[in-house]
Amino acid sequence: MALALMLQGTGSDVGKSVLLAGMARAFTRRGLKVRPFKPQNMSNNAAVTADGGEIGRAQALQARACGVAPVSDMNPVLLKPQAESGAQIVLDGKVWGTAGGREYHQLTPRLLPAVLAAFTRLAEGADLVLIEGAGSPAEINLRAGDIANMGFAEAARVPVTLIGDIERGGVIAQLVGTRELLSTSERTLLAGYIVNKFRGDIRLFDGGISALAERTGLRCFGIVPYFPDVERLPAEDSLSLIRRAPPCRLPERGRVRIAVPLLPHIANFDDLDPLRAEPGVDLVMVSPGQPLPRDPALVILPGSKATISDLEFLRREGWHVDLLAHRRQCGQILGLCGGYQMLGRTITDRFGIEGRKETVEGLGLLEVDTVLEGTKRLVETAGIELSNGMPVKGYEMHLGSTTGPGLDRPMLRLSGGADGCVSRDGRVAGCYLHGLFTSDPYRRALLKALGTDSGEIAYEQQIETTLDALADHLEHNLDLPALLAAARHPRLTRAA
Repeated sequence: MALALMLQGTGSDVGKSVLLAGMARAFTRRGLKVRPFKPQNMSNNAAVTADGGEIGRAQALQARACGVAPVSDMNPVLLKPQAESGAQIVLDGKVWGTAGGREYHQLTPRLLPAVLAAFTRLAEGADLVLIEGAGSPAEINLRAGDIANMGFAEAARVPVTLIGDIERGGVIAQLVGTRELLSTSERTLLAGYIVNKFRGDIRLFDGGISALAERTGLRCFGIVPYFPDVERLPAEDSLSLIRRAPPCRLPERGRVRIAVPLLPHIANFDDLDPLRAEPGVDLVMVSPGQPLPRDPALVILPGSKATISDLEFLRREGWHVDLLAHRRQCGQILGLCGGYQMLGRTITDRFGIEGRKETVEGLGLLEVDTVLEGTKRLVETAGIELSNGMPVKGYEMHLGSTTGPGLDRPMLRLSGGADGCVSRDGRVAGCYLHGLFTSDPYRRALLKALGTDSGEIAYEQQIETTLDALADHLEHNLDLPALLAAARHPRLTRAA
């Protein structure tokens, strides 16, 4: 079985996912067969796997850093928050059920064997497995039944490196406090620590390293300066959408504005990343309490994990009025997945999949109706956009079926058939295809039609270049040989 090393954070959003991706690329370039693994993830930003399942988007990016296709074993438990009914539980890539927070905490002992089995399968074909924790192991109120941090580390007997975020302040307290809250047996698994997101002269932290050595006895594997190009990589947390959003201002000459309402249960929001990367685009994420801007060339309704709930939220915010005004002014609107469903005439949840059994009125801008039922569709696909003939590719990830006369005017022609709908005047459209904008030819044609000659980015190549730059950054600032030496062969202490 492969060597294994686990990265756990002193809190959420300390950079575990990004560091793991960079380490994965660095060790892969050294000739190792590296695989990423996250026992439990909570995110509505998911990816379709090569084996027909779904995992967290961060693990798909990490798999890419390893030069391999993502598979379900890389993230055996994925929690997808949704309205009213808590979170959808995806186990081994497939929907397993739903649970509220308390109920899920009681379920985790039943999930641990499946997690260990997935880890074992993944490790059998690798030289090194890099494991990502979730949140912080210092949340001792949740320690009983934990499968995400020390619960997994103890079950698999894998060494742990702590990640502290100096950008938040108090990084010494983060690391010392986290260690102090661990049990004696958990402390024996600690191999060392990394300080992330440092700005300024690293030599100023020499005293911090000495203080941490005195108080924890842990080895410092490196101080990692802030990596600004991280913004070019797909994010896992929807909070990043607010942090990445530029201030709303009049678009410069030659640029177009695209507006996106920030829905509470926004899903697969990395769909927007290629547009954000374009120098000719002002991508405006509209926060609750703010109206949609009056002058966008395009409004995008993004995917949603709770379509009906987010549609109701959109109406409470008055955004439906803004959309109709935008439509009357000959503006263009595009709905992706859940956003596509919202643009239709009705949405029916006859089995209470999202909470209540009900039928609600959609925005009525497309002549389609959606029923939420059946097995979730998870498939990678490719084809063309019919208005301009440009190639598109991506994946479908949705429940339900959509019918209606609007389907006679599809937006896309994919390998599995027609997808989506276009209004009679061509100004409103929607489809189920995620990843639409990653196609450089389609994105360039769209932006040209919106009034800009932008379209300079080779998006997929930019991701690869950024992963290589991240690996270079870590090569320079981490003791990678020492991290590899700290990895150990796991010893499963519970039957998988």
